[in-house]
Amino acid sequence: MKLPESFYLNSDVVHLSKSLIGKYLFTRIGDVITGGYIVETEAYNGIIDRASHSFGNKITPRTKTMFMQGGIAYVYLCYGIHEMFNVVTSVEGQPHAILIRAIQPTDGLDVMLYRRNMIKLKSNITSGPGSVAKALGITRNINAISLQSDVLWIEDRDLSFTNDEIAAVPRVGVDYAGDDALLPYRFYVKGNPYVSKPNK
Repeated sequence: MKLPESFYLNSDVVHLSKSLIGKYLFTRIGDVITGGYIVETEAYNGIIDRASHSFGNKITPRTKTMFMQGGIAYVYLCYGIHEMFNVVTSVEGQPHAILIRAIQPTDGLDVMLYRRNMIKLKSNITSGPGSVAKALGITRNINAISLQSDVLWIEDRDLSFTNDEIAAVPRVGVDYAGDDALLPYRFYVKGNPYVSKPNK
């Protein structure tokens, strides 16, 4: 069952980021479904968050998607190489986003292996946000697409983890954000092999 649009309109992006752990992320690209459940996320708290692209109310051709109503995809290119998929949340004008850093793959493994140019399944197939997007076929071509679409969506399949099973730690690669780099806005399932960085 797809998460309803109302789920994404919550203004507490940190709460939503943790809530997405255990939800299933799917794509249908060329009539092929691929997906798995989310095991690692990072919250970006809008204009007050120095780690966010929208910090200081910065609206550019790239970031304008973040300012739209929650429940859509924000896909951007990182380092000129990796596509990165974020879930836009909250109401229009409040640019919150959640980066999907890792999933445990469950559907369409053969297609994911092909997209990742891998011969056999290893944990790095969907470990790290660039790997997630590549394995699922997510590109900037579907930036701003609704998560109610049949191309990209998130489902609740009653998989849940206890607070003790989920780590809350600082985000990855945001040292430039000063004190905001220390905020515990990254969530992951402890001990899961698909988590993108060593479990600390």
